[in-house]
Order: sequence, then structure tokens, then C-alpha cells
Amino acid sequence: MAKTPAIAAAERAGVAFTVHEYAHDAAAESYGLEAVEKMGVDAGRVFKTLVVSVDGELAVACVPAAEQLDLKALGKRAELADMRRAAAATGYVAGGISPLGQRRRLPLHLDASALDHPTVFVSAGRRGLEIELDPNDLVRLTAARVHAIARS
Repeated sequence: MAKTPAIAAAERAGVAFTVHEYAHDAAAESYGLEAVEKMGVDAGRVFKTLVVSVDGELAVACVPAAEQLDLKALGKRAELADMRRAAAATGYVAGGISPLGQRRRLPLHLDASALDHPTVFVSAGRRGLEIELDPNDLVRLTAARVHAIARS
């Protein structure tokens, strides 16, 4: 397994983490739910990473894989960012965008439910690769704003 910028960032920070790899199915409709299924873990612990535009500025939002992002929780003028712009800013492709090790560190909004778990899974920087870590370490490494941003 090749080291991604996300894995390198976790190593540099000295936090405990585990990398999980699975065979990505190119036909998968939801990268987050595919990770849940392939790894056999609770959907509330796997967080998808979405790049958003809030008042024209890029940011990242992490919500549980089975939930939807409540854009209104981010601001009146919040929308999903164009994938080309997201890839250029983060250095990652859709389905592999990690909140860690981004080319240009974007502000992170983390759904408060992450703190309900001893560990959470986020993309490790490519499709089929997840990094499991303490959500408090994720908050510390990214200076995340933790608040309710998910809806069913």
C-alpha cells in the first residue's frame, strides 16, 4: 500500500491510527456506503468527506456515510463545490478526499456525532483506503469546528 498525504500527516502528528484497505468497486454509487459494506463497520462511524463552498470560500464537511449534509447548517450560501475545484484544492479525487493531508488545508466542519465513537473512519486519500483514528485526534489535527451538520 502506497503512503498517501493523509497517512503521512497522521504519522507526522504522532497519533494512533489504523489503515484499512478494501477492493474498491468502480460501479459503487456511494463511496461512503461502499466502505461501510466492505469493512463491515457501523455506518455511524464511517464519515464521508465533502468539499463545499460557503460564501464562495471552500471548506470541508465530514458527515456519517448514511446521512446527508445539511448545507443550511454551514451558512445561507453553502453548496457542494465543483469537483474540479475540490480536486485542485485538496489534491484528492472524488471518493478519496481526505480531511487530512490536503494540498491546501481547508476549514473542516465535523458532525458532532463523531465524538460519540471511540474511533471513526475517514478517507485515507484514495478510493478503497480508510484511516481509523480517535475523533478527538481528527479534531486536533484539522482544527475542526464540531457541530450538528448531518440530517437523515
